[in-house]
Amino acid sequence: MAEVTRKALVGVLKTTADLLDLLHLEAFRAQAYRSAARSLEATETDVDALLDSGFAGVPKVGRGIASELQAYAASGAFGPLEDAASQVPPGVLGLFRVRGLGPKKIRTLWDTGIDSLETLREACRDGRVAAIKGFGARSAAGILDAVEFALAAQERQHLSTALDVSEMLTAQLEGLDPRISGEVGRGLETARAALVTVTATAAELQGRLAGLVEDLQTEADQPLLSGHIDGVPVEVAYAPAEARGALDLLMGGAATYRDEVEGRAQAQKLTLSREGLHRGATLLPTPTEADVLRALELPYRPAEYREPEHDSIWESLPTPEKLVTVADLRGMLHTHSVWSDGAATIAHMAEEALRLGHEFLGTGDHSRAAHYANGLSIERLRAQLREVRELQAAGLPVVAGAEVDILEDGSLDYPDDILAELDYVVASVHSHFTLDAARQTDRLVRAASHPLITILGHPTGRLLLRRPGYAMDLDAVLEACEVAGTVVEINANAYRLDLDWRDVLRWRGRLTFAVNTDAHVPAGLADTRYGVAVARKAGLTPAQVVNTLSRTEFLTFVQRQRAGRTTA
Repeated sequence: MAEVTRKALVGVLKTTADLLDLLHLEAFRAQAYRSAARSLEATETDVDALLDSGFAGVPKVGRGIASELQAYAASGAFGPLEDAASQVPPGVLGLFRVRGLGPKKIRTLWDTGIDSLETLREACRDGRVAAIKGFGARSAAGILDAVEFALAAQERQHLSTALDVSEMLTAQLEGLDPRISGEVGRGLETARAALVTVTATAAELQGRLAGLVEDLQTEADQPLLSGHIDGVPVEVAYAPAEARGALDLLMGGAATYRDEVEGRAQAQKLTLSREGLHRGATLLPTPTEADVLRALELPYRPAEYREPEHDSIWESLPTPEKLVTVADLRGMLHTHSVWSDGAATIAHMAEEALRLGHEFLGTGDHSRAAHYANGLSIERLRAQLREVRELQAAGLPVVAGAEVDILEDGSLDYPDDILAELDYVVASVHSHFTLDAARQTDRLVRAASHPLITILGHPTGRLLLRRPGYAMDLDAVLEACEVAGTVVEINANAYRLDLDWRDVLRWRGRLTFAVNTDAHVPAGLADTRYGVAVARKAGLTPAQVVNTLSRTEFLTFVQRQRAGRTTA
């Protein structure tokens, strides 16, 4: 039996109760968990003894809750908590880290489209929170302080947060040739800090960064200034023009890549550091990375490919100009609207997709099992289909889809005759995250093999910086997708970025992928940039991403996909 503390037992009970309240589900059950938590806090019995006895004699801890807690102690996963958490958008879960926010206030914020720490911070700043009934200006100011504390407490940042801060730095350092570097520049899913390189001196930077960067300090032994912006760690590395290439090369690669280039320099009796490339005491001018690599007689390795996973294969991957870009994405598939838990109409979402330069929108509202997300009954789905067909007739480029829940046994949440009426289908897991690996694998293999599924949504269910994906044999699931011709989603939501780029890299030659935003608000359609970063790290070209097709081409793709399965 795994070691578990009383604090952990109490914590999972309280957190589960909070999530049930947030979802407006099972108020009696939520109260039962809270009562059990209070009893556990009050008892002085040793935790091991409690677990061995099945919590006998502990008031308010009945057989059902006792069994759930014993399973948690054995596995590390509290089933009711995982199921409840799977029903809440990833960013909303992060709001529980803000001091002073409980389920009621978080639900109010969520209902107004504030669904992450980052969006809450902006809403506090621009007056939206102060304008919400029950909040006010004083409350908004206190929440802002608490949000910034919560963000500062993170050891790593989501790519979206680190990239936003990096772009603030580059704007502030205009004229000094600022470049986003480090983990953000390489497109990793999370980053320790926002890192920018510049051509400047420490004195120049001090003046530019004062007032923007908090706790600004100069590192004593390296050309680097550090501090925080909105709680996010930032670093600005600097060099004179003749050493800039060496700086960029060393700041822009993983440790294994840095070791490789530094080792090559040593073999040639040179010294490579952030201060430049030297032969003895003589600085060899290297204004660009290409200059350094030329001197070391090494090929240029794109920033996206400077991870250990690329070491042996990067030269066989497409060059950067051949990789997929945001501009290549023509269809915005897997999006949500006010029909389920989105914040905008289908027409509004489509108009925003067009404004961003894309060509069409694919609807993807939740199915009936997702009652917590206002999932659509069959009657409501057909009403939505009528609306979509009317929008199409009016000239709006929309395709009709749904995000259909994969049920516990791997079947889909709508019958086949209903699925066949849709232009395409995304199938996703939103419940029963704690099934054992064999059952979870069987469940997903069955769903991925369904003749009417188009895309397998967020395949592993992971939430970055919060929880790993569910236990399963991922390769078996992806093999089922390959056999059935099912497209695999790269969910571009910065809290998911699922499928992981490392797995996409391993399967890039065998599968077709879709970069989908899973957007619930119009602004979420811009999350394509994060999904594209994943695709590029995996070496994907436009031809390997299904939503680079035109609307007509995509509909033809789905028809061929379904026909191929019918005749197989």
